[in-house]
Amino acid sequence: MRFLHTSDWQIGKAFGFADDATRAVLHDERLEVIGRLGRLAQAQGATAVLVAGDVYDVADPSDRTLRQPIERMRQFPTLEWHLIPGNHDPHTPNGPWDRLQRAGVPPNVHLHLAPQAQAVGDAVLVPVVLTRRHALGDPTAGMDAIATPEGAIRLGLAHGSLRQFGAEDSTTHNLIAFDRADRAGLAYLALGDWHGGQCFGSGDTGSRSWYSGTPEVDAFDTGGWGGGEALLVQIDGPRALPDVTRHRVGRFKWRREAATLHSITDIDLLETRLRNLQPDLSTLLVSLRVEGALSLAAREAYERRIRGDAASALRALRLDDGRLQPEPSTADLEAIDQGGFVRVAAERLARMAADPAELRRGIAAQALQRLYVLHMRRAGETEAGA
Repeated sequence: MRFLHTSDWQIGKAFGFADDATRAVLHDERLEVIGRLGRLAQAQGATAVLVAGDVYDVADPSDRTLRQPIERMRQFPTLEWHLIPGNHDPHTPNGPWDRLQRAGVPPNVHLHLAPQAQAVGDAVLVPVVLTRRHALGDPTAGMDAIATPEGAIRLGLAHGSLRQFGAEDSTTHNLIAFDRADRAGLAYLALGDWHGGQCFGSGDTGSRSWYSGTPEVDAFDTGGWGGGEALLVQIDGPRALPDVTRHRVGRFKWRREAATLHSITDIDLLETRLRNLQPDLSTLLVSLRVEGALSLAAREAYERRIRGDAASALRALRLDDGRLQPEPSTADLEAIDQGGFVRVAAERLARMAADPAELRRGIAAQALQRLYVLHMRRAGETEAGA
């Protein structure tokens, strides 16, 4: 039995941090990756695609969003697509799955909306159906008792957390027993919920529980292998260990960066680093945290070269530079005004911006920088007109 395992498409996801153009591209790419999944499955000789929940990002998608992934799957009539609800799109009355049933789906698209075994090629699928966003118990507990023919290859399909994420996330929702694959006699447990792929095994049975991760990365912290992949699975018998191969299917990459800046040289190094992260910057999204202190002249260069030029080269740059403080030099202040009330105002803003106890510290820093840029612009215009 050979099949493709994927999950967490989250069609319709809103990327609030990005501009309108980037949001549209990221939204469309979550649909385009379905085609890449279909072509991968066909090229590798897989007969089925198991989608382990969260097909949709919300429980009430628009009619167009509801139909879009279905129409992508329709384009691969020789592939059998098997879908279950997830915590983002649980099976609730008049929810997305009821709406799909009423509208109808192509014959190669199978909606598993009850915990009933179903033949899938040479195997039998044992699905788990979430009927609410948060299940307090183990949603896979009923798998053990679902009967299948003697000697069948049992494939589990579920959505939830095989263990708690850790101290920073104390959720206890949708927790799945670590040894569920063994308890339920599964040859393979296809899991969704974690957006970075991972595998888990227990006892002497090896790794039978796998998270595919999302096929198109959608966050800066996905954990695991980072997302953007699908799993090709080959199983030769009911207790044979699965042969699993990771395949890259995602287009975009997301990564975090950090920098401490104190000079123009530091800005040079940061710009060079950003421009060399990968050959095609248009497929890269970066979350950049910047701290340190810059003169007003250096800050103007930072705004132009990092927030302006480098950000335009990337698909998206999310900047966190609230800890980048102004450190105006004497030359900065003299560039604004060598004396008079403007110089007095600039010095007062500089004192406010440098005072950690000042509630208006951030506003003062912005005002000082704007004052500097304004006066430098006027100086340039005066030179040009001379």
